[in-house]
Amino acid sequence: MKFRNWFSLVLILLYAGISAQIKDPVKFKYTVNTLPNDEYEAVLTATMDKGWHIYSQDLPEDSGIPTEMKVSSKDGITLIGKVVEVGKKIDEFSEAFGAQIVYYSNTAQFKQKFKLKNNSKPANIVAEITYQTCDDRVCLAPNTLEFEQKITPASAAAEPTVKEEVPATVAQTNTVSAATTSEVPVVATESSSGSPKVDGLKMSSIDHENPLTDCGVTKQKNSENFWTYLLLGFFGGLIALLTPCVFPMIPLTVSFFTKGKKDKAKGKRDAIIYGLFILLIFVLLSVPFHIIDGIAGNIFNEISTSVWLNIFFFVIFLFFAGSFFGYYDITLPSSIANKSSKAEEAGGLIGIFFMALTLVIVSFSCTGPILGSLLGSAVTGSANVPLLLTYALAGFGLSWAIVFGLLALFPQALQSLPKSGGWMNTVKVVLGFIELGLALKFLSKADLVSKTFFLKRELFIVLWILITIGLVLYLFGKIRFPHDDKKPKISLTRKLFGVLGIGFIIYLVQGLFPAERPKLQHLSGILPPINVSYLHDEKDGILGMHPEHDLFKALEIAKKENKPLLVDFTGYGCENCRKMEEFVWSEPDILPILQNDVVLASLYVDDKEELPESEQTSIDMGNGQKKKIKTIGDKWSLFQQINFNNNSQPHYVLMTPDGKVINHPVSGYMPKEEFKNFLVCGIDFFKKK
Repeated sequence: MKFRNWFSLVLILLYAGISAQIKDPVKFKYTVNTLPNDEYEAVLTATMDKGWHIYSQDLPEDSGIPTEMKVSSKDGITLIGKVVEVGKKIDEFSEAFGAQIVYYSNTAQFKQKFKLKNNSKPANIVAEITYQTCDDRVCLAPNTLEFEQKITPASAAAEPTVKEEVPATVAQTNTVSAATTSEVPVVATESSSGSPKVDGLKMSSIDHENPLTDCGVTKQKNSENFWTYLLLGFFGGLIALLTPCVFPMIPLTVSFFTKGKKDKAKGKRDAIIYGLFILLIFVLLSVPFHIIDGIAGNIFNEISTSVWLNIFFFVIFLFFAGSFFGYYDITLPSSIANKSSKAEEAGGLIGIFFMALTLVIVSFSCTGPILGSLLGSAVTGSANVPLLLTYALAGFGLSWAIVFGLLALFPQALQSLPKSGGWMNTVKVVLGFIELGLALKFLSKADLVSKTFFLKRELFIVLWILITIGLVLYLFGKIRFPHDDKKPKISLTRKLFGVLGIGFIIYLVQGLFPAERPKLQHLSGILPPINVSYLHDEKDGILGMHPEHDLFKALEIAKKENKPLLVDFTGYGCENCRKMEEFVWSEPDILPILQNDVVLASLYVDDKEELPESEQTSIDMGNGQKKKIKTIGDKWSLFQQINFNNNSQPHYVLMTPDGKVINHPVSGYMPKEEFKNFLVCGIDFFKKK
């Protein structure tokens, strides 16, 4: 699927089947009709809410996700022909896809004829449908539903049975949400001696709120990351002020607040209100993300581990870089800016608000890439994305509110500001090189999640070195871009930053050579993991360890070795997980503990590898619909949510071999001493008992 196909999914991907509040604009009814000549027909009837549609199975390639229906039975059936669609088919050209698309609105039917291989006994007929729902604004995530119905052939009963209602196929009907601990409704398995009893994905032995001991508990500072994003946003805003799109707005602001302003008290009030409006506008940009997150609590985790989304961000950042280099401009439609500018003439609070709005709109060509960088980093960097974005945008708006508010309050300060010139284009070009470096981060994450492992650690470092060399050559005037002066004057500031670039190159080079401990620890979480390397042999594991990737196998090993089990809920796309492994696990007083005193189980919640068919399960969502757990990541992600009421990574749990939680689990990146305290106290408790 092309990148543009995913653009409409970037902000509205939904984790279908997990949240009880999920949008569900399409309802399906499943029937099996009896036909002459011992034939049957499985029929799925889709009823769509007004304005929503689903695509045809005959959708052109790279033009969305076609609907796909599969009919099967463990009792044996023979399919007759292909799936037939019935309904008013709409065929139109899509500008977004650049192709003809075919879809159905209001209602549609999908039919598949079949015969039973054995007409002497009843059979359970399973229909599975995969589809995508869209309206004229958004598309929901692709969804797969499964239906089951029992039919009785005429030769096995007095008369054929055709049921209109789909019977429940499991005893309970529960919807499991990302923030609840509802049990998956499957039959409990008998536990062997000393082994924890497992009810689907729910382990009866796990009680994370009442562990065996309280030792090692530390108050984790969950807010640190938020303040980091506030500062990042603040400094991002200050940098944006130096770009050619924003700097010219400074005299316009001064002119607006000095023209006809004789009342000094009113002038001060208007200046303060102007700054508050700027801050408000940027904060309001984060509101849609809170609404989206309210629809499905796990949405942004799905987004951050999406291969296609990370590739999309990679392409977007390359696009941003081209804009900063001066090859083209990213602008909003001029009609928006014109309407906003005209509204300024209204005067009063309305005029001040639209002056602030004009400032944001007109400067979009320079601020867009910077805000896009904040968006990309937040979406792929944490489970609590909406709040991170609010802090980042608040920081961005705060820097502008302070600067423009002060200029409106003290217009004479304009005289002390530097004059515009070639130095502003230099700032833009430098930002372009930074965007190139950040783009590789998203390509690396897509590479890790897809398990292609093409972008090795050393290749990543080499590419960063080449980008930095290009930056240094530019700063020293050896290469130029479209808007640079023909004979640029190389200022002392440019030379100093050039020297810093050379220093960064020297720092990066050390990461190309093998060492006993990981190098470039300050870039942990950005670079590929240390085991994705040309210098790494798979036999070496990670830091000399070979984590088990199946919890239940790890419990058996822990039982045999009589060691506690350290469960590491992690992800290929988890930056803080890499930081913990490279910056904390590798410490000389931590690594021996992990190597010798515990059995390590690393469970990847974003592993896209499909489970064996025998291990794929379903969650009954009610109304005859079931959500399938298809991948290894689905399994461990849901296991973490159900048993520990947590969906963040890294998440560490110390357990006994019989599946009991030793001490309170810990989450996120933490200082070495905190992690060591967590490990030592739990291990000591286990040894004493």
